Amino acid sequence: MSSRSNQVRIIAGQWRGRKLSFPDAQGLRPTPDRIRETLFNWLAPLLPGACCIDLFAGSGALGFEAASRGAARVVMVDHNPDIVRALRLNQQLLCADVIEIFQQEAGNYLSGRSGQFDLVFLDPPFKDPALLEKSIRMLTDSGSLNGGARIYLEMPSKAPEPVIPKCWAVEKQKKAGHVAYRLYRKVEPSRPAASE
Repeated sequence: MSSRSNQVRIIAGQWRGRKLSFPDAQGLRPTPDRIRETLFNWLAPLLPGACCIDLFAGSGALGFEAASRGAARVVMVDHNPDIVRALRLNQQLLCADVIEIFQQEAGNYLSGRSGQFDLVFLDPPFKDPALLEKSIRMLTDSGSLNGGARIYLEMPSKAPEPVIPKCWAVEKQKKAGHVAYRLYRKVEPSRPAASE
């Protein structure tokens, strides 16, 4: 866990510049610094006081960055015990009491928990292309999104387009190398005008 290549750096906020270590694990692919910087520039006005969830936490780069920048609650979910152990160690090193960490499959967490989120990070392993679309369905069916919630998706740039719920409006989208990333906003269905 001490390899320099197995570290991510928090870009801004109260833990700016802190480096976090993570273990070798199949499919673990931290969001690159350049993409994280763009993403968190998009999210900057929304983070203070926000309730966030990272359903495939991995290195924890997205969740720790959100907490560093003022999120009120950050839930990290990952099924791999080695990853969860590293996340908890980093949480202790930072004294990050706004972070909650769960060792579970993303779907099991969503089906067994109540509560809603203002911001969701969906960045499943690229090796399973169906997992992103499955996660989108689980998230929608679980009722875990507050009105106006933002949903961040990260996927291979050449992957088939996932089916996006009609109530999600794309706000931002970019590509960097082999990665495509997008930010959606949950929009409330328009109500029919009252008849006079």
